[in-house]
Amino acid sequence: MQAYHDAEWGVPERAARALWEKLMLDGFQAGLAWITVLRKRDAFRAAFAGFEPAKVAQFGEADILRLLDNPGIIRSRVKIEATVGAARIYRDMAERGEDFAEFCWSFTGGKVVKGDGRTLPANTSLSETISKELKRRGFKFVGPTIVYAWMQAVGIVNDHAAGCFRRDEV
Repeated sequence: MQAYHDAEWGVPERAARALWEKLMLDGFQAGLAWITVLRKRDAFRAAFAGFEPAKVAQFGEADILRLLDNPGIIRSRVKIEATVGAARIYRDMAERGEDFAEFCWSFTGGKVVKGDGRTLPANTSLSETISKELKRRGFKFVGPTIVYAWMQAVGIVNDHAAGCFRRDEV
């Protein structure tokens, strides 16, 4: 967890595919500890074709059954199906000329929102807004709490503590 905090958490991510991957992983975390997902991240990447949305969008029932049989990942049918569905949404957005990264960062005008450094909210009005828009588009496992955790992870929000060396670096 220390290495994840020091090198990844809260660093602004601008790549569409990486933003999508992290949103999917946060969806798999629902009801679990983040360390569970973090420990399985490499297995998730292998199982989900490197989280390439175009490839995952092509997954069918045989792939879902293969994933349900994979002990390296969290084997939840609804979360697996949600990921396949989200890949299709991502693909459809791209086909319409809508970049997922631009969509994600549009809610803050492309700028990082800096937390107060003292509190860590579970969700905010911004995460509620993003959650509603993701749900409107058909994404699953994107409630305001999951979305806020994702916003922190990808650096849309900088919630490093006031005394943390990473706060001013990111």
